[in-house]
Amino acid sequence: MATYLKSAPTKSQDTERLRAVRETVGGIIVDIRERGDAAVREYSEKFDKWSPDDFRLGREQIEEIIASVPEQALADIRTVQARVRAFAQHQKDSLADFEVETEPGVFLGQRNIPVGSAGAYIPGGRYPLIASAHMTVVTAKVAGVERVTACTPPIHGEIPAATVAALHLAGADEIFLLGGVQAIAAMAVGTETITPVDMLAGPGNAYVAEAKRQLFGEVGIDLFAGPTEILVIADQHADPFVVAVDLLSQAEHGPDSPAVLITTSEPLARRVIQIVEELVVDMPTADFAGPAWRDHGEVTVVGDLDAAYALADEYAFEHVQVLTGNPREALDRMRNYGALFLGEGTCVSYGDKVIGTNHTLPTRGAANYTGGLWVGKYLKTVTYQEVTDPASSAALGELCGRAARLEFFEGHARSGDIRAHKYAGAALPWAPVGL
Repeated sequence: MATYLKSAPTKSQDTERLRAVRETVGGIIVDIRERGDAAVREYSEKFDKWSPDDFRLGREQIEEIIASVPEQALADIRTVQARVRAFAQHQKDSLADFEVETEPGVFLGQRNIPVGSAGAYIPGGRYPLIASAHMTVVTAKVAGVERVTACTPPIHGEIPAATVAALHLAGADEIFLLGGVQAIAAMAVGTETITPVDMLAGPGNAYVAEAKRQLFGEVGIDLFAGPTEILVIADQHADPFVVAVDLLSQAEHGPDSPAVLITTSEPLARRVIQIVEELVVDMPTADFAGPAWRDHGEVTVVGDLDAAYALADEYAFEHVQVLTGNPREALDRMRNYGALFLGEGTCVSYGDKVIGTNHTLPTRGAANYTGGLWVGKYLKTVTYQEVTDPASSAALGELCGRAARLEFFEGHARSGDIRAHKYAGAALPWAPVGL
């Protein structure tokens, strides 16, 4: 039985706010479809106070911007991107094209083909999410995407130099200083100066997420992303100070970011609550972390780790950190999560910033049915077929005729009939005389 020492208040969904977001986003998309660059410029001026002669950065501009970034920062960006690239390459190497001969002369095959173009959105706002450049662009390039268009907004009217550097070093083919719904819509539908892409990737606020939702189907998307989530599973071996720090590390993403502890130790649970409430007061990001913990923080005590794993699977959170005596046990015991972080030596922040796995992960229960962004999201797994043996084609034709007529698809059946006739002399009672 679970004992809740801290519960998140139950809140009814703000339907009016959601409706307003949908209507606003829908109107912007329609306007950009109709007026192209002119509409993009108006929305950029309205929302970002940004209206340069050209939203696209030229090569000389990019070189000047990169030159303004400290060498240590550039070195760190290269180091992290090398790790992301290496892990993405391991993922790609695990995906094999193949061809098999299933019957004499019947060849079936599979190929993994990268999408032709992708749009990468890198948020700005309070936090310039530089690491998202690595996750979206590097991964796309490892997959083999020929053209990657990247958009990132100015921050308070200034060019986010480190983000631009990261996008360039990651391999972005085009970089636009453009944010919000206007960036998402422009990349998806195209304008006079922005060529449309085949899919969109990258995180963003509620408006960006809604734009991706409305455009899905016209273009592909990586996944629907909501507020960052962290769930820590801890037993009596865990250090409560580490648990508290790690919970707050993700709560600072935003005031609606859930931070949850499930533990088998009530003393640890109570100590974690105490430490969190002491630490959050003086955090530089307390204006986000404080409301997140107050309104979305939860602490639950369960009887054993079996119950902890089961409850964690019900949450299906984006990040699950396991601070137990045997953390690798979670690999066999859990199935619903975006990413697992095993043991005290690792943390969610490593995954967010430096370790090499992708940090674009499912939220709001989406881990029940999908994983996060990876090389495979940029690949189309397609099949092909070839039948070279006449006898095999004839046998397939006879089977196809029978199977199709069970479903009343006469045209399908006749495609099979004609091959059975051509390769094995089967009768064609439906064929006109002389054919």
